[in-house]
Amino acid sequence: MDLSDVIAVIHGRLPELGERIAERIRADVPAYADASLIPYDSLRGSCTANADRVLKHLHHAGVPETGPARETGRIRAEQGMPLADILHAYRIGFEFMWSEIVMEARTHPALPDIQLVDRSAEIWHLFGLYAEAVAAAHRETTAELAVQRGARRSALVEALFSGVIADRITLWDAARELGLPERGPYAVVAAAADSPGVEPLPAVETSLRQAHLASAWRLLPDQQIGLIALATPEAEATGLRILRRAGARVGVSPRFASLRDTPQALRFARLALEGLPGTAPGVARFDDDPLGMLVAAAPAEAAHLMDVVLKPVLDLPGLERTRLLHTLENWFSAGGSAAVTAERLYVHPNTVRYRLRRVEELTGRSLSDPRAVADLGAALLATRSPAVGRSPDTDKATPPV
Repeated sequence: MDLSDVIAVIHGRLPELGERIAERIRADVPAYADASLIPYDSLRGSCTANADRVLKHLHHAGVPETGPARETGRIRAEQGMPLADILHAYRIGFEFMWSEIVMEARTHPALPDIQLVDRSAEIWHLFGLYAEAVAAAHRETTAELAVQRGARRSALVEALFSGVIADRITLWDAARELGLPERGPYAVVAAAADSPGVEPLPAVETSLRQAHLASAWRLLPDQQIGLIALATPEAEATGLRILRRAGARVGVSPRFASLRDTPQALRFARLALEGLPGTAPGVARFDDDPLGMLVAAAPAEAAHLMDVVLKPVLDLPGLERTRLLHTLENWFSAGGSAAVTAERLYVHPNTVRYRLRRVEELTGRSLSDPRAVADLGAALLATRSPAVGRSPDTDKATPPV
């Protein structure tokens, strides 16, 4: 009798062997003890199939068949089992099979020990092959599942932003799958991308998650858009700090309560982004400058308003036009104080008053009339809006005083 005969005896007890290996794995690997994660029948079937291939190879030699190992790696990846636990289970299974072979061999005193020594190296070589097959299948399946989850997540985010999801229950289901609370407040973010496929806010979802802020994101050719849950009063300030650190041009919507309002919030966020002055990085909230956002929302109407209200000023020669517009802009930012405006421009307050009277004369609008002030303020915002188009010379870094 040789070791092949012993292996044949063990193989004849295959159903019982598979069951005993499964029970040992469940006892020694905590992750396998949860029947809701790994059903016992699935574990027993996997143990039996793998033991069958190993014993057949040990008995008949030939090329090892790692198909069951790859299938196990695929199934366990789908079940969410960590690879380390799977490899631990495989080591237990191989040790159990070898111990059974050794114990059976001890019942045959005529069997030389040298055969056990020779075959022990072979079984651990098989363990290495099976472990490689399990790991490769697990990695491949995990990558496929990640792509599938990413695609589904992206589709759900797109459905929220486009308004395709309208039913209340479906909205709740989408929120749960995206890891978002079912109720707001929320805010939408739109960040300008420098080139297609490049995230202007790299790793933003991870940064927000670390700050305990749930979010969901989608990358478009020209923008990265996201939905952030603002679960606490401090959440918005935290989120803004994270967005500013990214060094991108970002627009943020007003807070809103229902996911059903996500498409409108996206429009507000994009308007805030469009209204962000200059070209430097920055974060603009719609609520910080609602009039400016309205100007950006209606560029054609804003351009007409600018022409109707400020045309006499815009038609002036460049130097005078720039002085008057810059003075008017500083007067607005100073809350209508000629003294503060003069300090900012390093001129005498009477110079500021003279320039403001000149604006009044040219436009026919009095700066003491609230309605006229509103018209001038909106028209001035239009000159600064990228969506409307700026008048020449009004955006110089150091305009003449």
